[in-house]
Amino acid sequence: MIDFVPDPALYPFDSRWFDSSSGRVHYIDEGTGPPIVFCHGSPTWSFLYRHIVRALRDRFRCIAVDNLGFGLSARPAGFGYTVSEHTAVMGELIDHLRLDGFLLMGQDWGGPIGLGAAAARADRVQGIVLGNTAFWPVEQPANLAFSVVMSSPPLQRRILERNLLVERFLLGRTGPALTPAEADHYRAAQPTKEARRGLAVMPGEIRAARPLLERLAADVPARLGTKPALAVWGMRDKVFRPRACLPRMRSAFTELEVVELRRAKHFIQEDAPDQIAAAITARFR
Repeated sequence: MIDFVPDPALYPFDSRWFDSSSGRVHYIDEGTGPPIVFCHGSPTWSFLYRHIVRALRDRFRCIAVDNLGFGLSARPAGFGYTVSEHTAVMGELIDHLRLDGFLLMGQDWGGPIGLGAAAARADRVQGIVLGNTAFWPVEQPANLAFSVVMSSPPLQRRILERNLLVERFLLGRTGPALTPAEADHYRAAQPTKEARRGLAVMPGEIRAARPLLERLAADVPARLGTKPALAVWGMRDKVFRPRACLPRMRSAFTELEVVELRRAKHFIQEDAPDQIAAAITARFR
């Protein structure tokens, strides 16, 4: 486990734990009302949703999960940290909590992870919230090239030894500045080379997870496509570009509302948390 205790001034939530079949999962479960499960991507953890949870927990039961290998969750030996494995663990937690009539929000890899778990439990899903993600195979040359480069031995060493994904792509981003204490909460959740092995797997999953993404491209419209849905989209994101992604979202969901976050980039929960919370409240109140 990660020997780090978040500052309650920044992360004012009670830690909870679930012993999944693959390892011990950390999550928070705050507030009362319709349950909403928040799924993060790479290289973040449930800390990413702190502002949104604080804004919504008087109206929703907010459950934010740390994937194995991320945040305060375990780094179990023998776990492959693939999107498929994360999806299975997410499903186990949803079943453990006996969630019914739940909403799901996913961003980045949290989209496929959460949607995979939700599609298998579609009869218990009330609605879907997606932000800057994709649940279909990636075709853009730039994203595929990123996967190849970041999976190469030199870049893998930088991810493991220098925490490259956190330092450059999260903390080095432009946009609303994190305080030093907030930045340290992202660093402290990935403190060592050994702790970062889950991070190192994720760039390769852009290509390796293609079979899973092909299944989701069919399963999501078929099983979840008629659910009330909301897309909250960072319009300045260069990874999940709105012109490429939003038409696919509109074709997958028959009851989709789109909220454009004009100034937000990839990490929308840091860039526009108040807008996201307001959009969720308006769509699902």
